[in-house]
Amino acid sequence: MTDFNQAERIQQSLKKRYRAELRFRWYGRLAVGFAMLCLLALFTDIISKGIGAFRTTAISLEVTYDLEQVGVTDLANKDELLYADWDALSKQALRNQFPEVTGRKDKRELYRLVSNATGFELSKALKANPDLVGKTEQIWVLADDDIDTWYKSWLAGNPYEERLTENQIAWLTQLVADQKLNLQFNTRFFTGGDSREPEQAGVRGALMGSLLTLAVTFLLSFPIGIASAIYLEEFAPKNRLTDFIEVNINNLAAVPSIIFGLLGLAIFINFFELPRSAPLIGGLVLSLMTLPTVIITSRAAIKAVPPSIREAAIGLGASQQQVVWHHVLPLAMPGMLTGGIIGMAQALGETAPLLMIGMVAFIVDIPNGVTDPATVLPVQIFLWADSPERAFVEKTSAAIMVLLAFLILMNAAAIYLRKRLEKRW
Repeated sequence: MTDFNQAERIQQSLKKRYRAELRFRWYGRLAVGFAMLCLLALFTDIISKGIGAFRTTAISLEVTYDLEQVGVTDLANKDELLYADWDALSKQALRNQFPEVTGRKDKRELYRLVSNATGFELSKALKANPDLVGKTEQIWVLADDDIDTWYKSWLAGNPYEERLTENQIAWLTQLVADQKLNLQFNTRFFTGGDSREPEQAGVRGALMGSLLTLAVTFLLSFPIGIASAIYLEEFAPKNRLTDFIEVNINNLAAVPSIIFGLLGLAIFINFFELPRSAPLIGGLVLSLMTLPTVIITSRAAIKAVPPSIREAAIGLGASQQQVVWHHVLPLAMPGMLTGGIIGMAQALGETAPLLMIGMVAFIVDIPNGVTDPATVLPVQIFLWADSPERAFVEKTSAAIMVLLAFLILMNAAAIYLRKRLEKRW
């Protein structure tokens, strides 16, 4: 009877343990499901707000390239071209489109339908093709950001009319009826620099700044990090000094990134007087920030190489240096590359240290070198998110999508390189 009761208690205990394990599994599944749901909600929100930035509103105008109207007599005269009133061409086309508009106030409202970059685009077209002089052609010009916001919201069934007058709404309705208002792919978003006008703003300047900054970061942090890891793991004597260095490397990996920005401001700008807001100084600061990550991951990759590899090489008469260069380093390189790319991905998303060294400046021109003034994608997102213009909301979300795409590509490259170069033993 006692054995029977004991067996029953064991069975009950086992059932209780199985139920606890099952609950634990479900807790894990629910946690993963909740995390995926939050991630899906985040991506849905970003994509829904930013997808509109990849298309822009254009207005069809019949433009006559009349040099007398813009005040130019000779296309070879640079002074005349510089001070010419190129906006007069689009203004005349708008007046021809709506001849009933005669009042000065109404004309100002009419001219605000198109972007203030229209005159510049017309001058570029005329300089590229002088044969257009005196001719008339139907072209699509960029609409103002308020018009762009109205048309996209109108297509969605909820027109946003707060910043438009009644006359402008009537003119836009007529343009829609005449099929002279349309959405086109926004190439300017990928080819243009920053602008205070949302319809003209692009990410190319910030993208080039990020690429140049990452190039400097990689060229500095990757070789220095790998060399440091090899020395500490293979050649450095085990004493208090190396223990002190290892502890500080681990501590530096946990230092807030803004501290590295303050360090760069104090040393690189104030002491060495390097150019502010340049990819060179941004790369130097991010190199200091990513070095601990590269060193730690590289050391972990070296430790993962089996001791038997070293022992076999030494047994065949190889020196310590030959063991490292010909056997340990090739086997550890996939892990080192993975750590380096992860460090670069971390640097790509950093904002705080770059704000401290002046990369928050308003930069319109596309940087051509590491010493040119530039900004980076995270800072560009910060600037657009702080802008009061409603049209910058979709620009901000679209820039976040571009940044996330680069982060995903970099992580995918790390996984690919690890699988491609990994050697089995």
